Amino acid sequence: MNIIVCGAGRVGFTIAKILSEQGHSITVIDQSSDDIQKIDDALDVKAVVGKATYPSILEKANAAEADMIIAVTRNDEINMLICQIAFSIFNVQKKIARIRSQDYLNPKFTKVYNKENLPIDVIISPEIEIAKSLQRKLEAPGALDNVLFANNKIRLLEILINKNCPLIKIKLKDLTKKFPNLIANIMGVIRNDKFVILKKNDVMIENDKAYVVMNDSQMHDTLKSFGHNEKISNKILIIGGGNIGFNLAKNLEETFDAVRVKIIEKNKERAEFIASELNNTIIINGDGLDEEVLSEANLDEVETVLALTNDDEDNLMVSVLVEKFTKDKNDLNNKRTMALINKPNYSLLQSSLKIDDLIDPRMNTVSSILKHVHKGTIENAYTILNGEYEIIEAEIIETSELINKELKNSNLPDEIRIGAILRGNEVIIPGSKFIFKKEDTVVFLAKKNLLKVVEDMFRISSI
Repeated sequence: MNIIVCGAGRVGFTIAKILSEQGHSITVIDQSSDDIQKIDDALDVKAVVGKATYPSILEKANAAEADMIIAVTRNDEINMLICQIAFSIFNVQKKIARIRSQDYLNPKFTKVYNKENLPIDVIISPEIEIAKSLQRKLEAPGALDNVLFANNKIRLLEILINKNCPLIKIKLKDLTKKFPNLIANIMGVIRNDKFVILKKNDVMIENDKAYVVMNDSQMHDTLKSFGHNEKISNKILIIGGGNIGFNLAKNLEETFDAVRVKIIEKNKERAEFIASELNNTIIINGDGLDEEVLSEANLDEVETVLALTNDDEDNLMVSVLVEKFTKDKNDLNNKRTMALINKPNYSLLQSSLKIDDLIDPRMNTVSSILKHVHKGTIENAYTILNGEYEIIEAEIIETSELINKELKNSNLPDEIRIGAILRGNEVIIPGSKFIFKKEDTVVFLAKKNLLKVVEDMFRISSI
């Protein structure tokens, strides 16, 4: 596919890198000659310096031949205008825009986004996506990540293998014999910063991060099998009442009846606004780094602390203060800390600062965009290791070569692994004799260089 990426910041750079490595023809546009030079030096893509709102610049980027344009500049209005011009002048068929302002995202005004008004096909809101991601993490205590597929019937968990994991050093082929309640598929593990697809005689070891696919109803049993017995947090403290903190609190109010949420927000005007918009959340106007404010928030009672301010250093410091100001040190083991971090180098501090989870907003945004790039019956995708692998959801249509084949005879490459199938309302963890049928929804793992094979396998023809 010919794809134009507008904006060469961290998100634009990552999208261009992943898509070019997947075999797409990529052009990146940005006003900054320095950013474009970095792109030119690092990636095998075409790079254009200029304003992507100028028709002449889009023409230079060969917009007339583009299948898709992705607008991820720092400005909402510019992203909107790029999509408008790309459609009106160059008839680009698929247009994706990153939009941050909550006013533009108000459901009352969504009718503005159509071919007659603002022709944007997909709107990505990083703050809303991150809030949803955090909510999913809170729903699966003990998991590093938690993603739903196939009409919420199939779930993917990322699970840390710690020294207490009962599955450790047991061959995969023996797991179901020793743990009959484990009805799940281990897709692979991240080990020493590399993704490893485990074969039947392989084992998991301490500090692996396992990617496990299961029936949604089996989530808690699966976590228990992996030695994770953590309970869902009912007492949550959010530091920072920006769009992420606000949206997370709103989502929690709507979905968790028993949860008690408090937000510490430094800005008085913002604190008053979110207090007026939320129903059951307690808002404290103050500095989340102030011991008295943390005391007012009853830090000792809190089960999960989320540091979601716009300042990376503040978010890291919050996690340090949680440890310092928790009176009962035994309680620290039951307290979960999560911090939003924009600078990638800070991830090196995670273990020394005892932060349970670092949230990278860049990869949340990239994942949200990438799932809209695939063709046809590919409905959903989740990226692993900066796009090195993807977990993909796709439907088998009547022209697929998989129909009526047993899994063992499907000639799938080693780096494509089937995780689970939704057939009607039944979730199937397939064995070697499983036979694919038309309209099966398949959730599977694929390496980035095999995505063309995946599209051919599912006989996808439309964009």
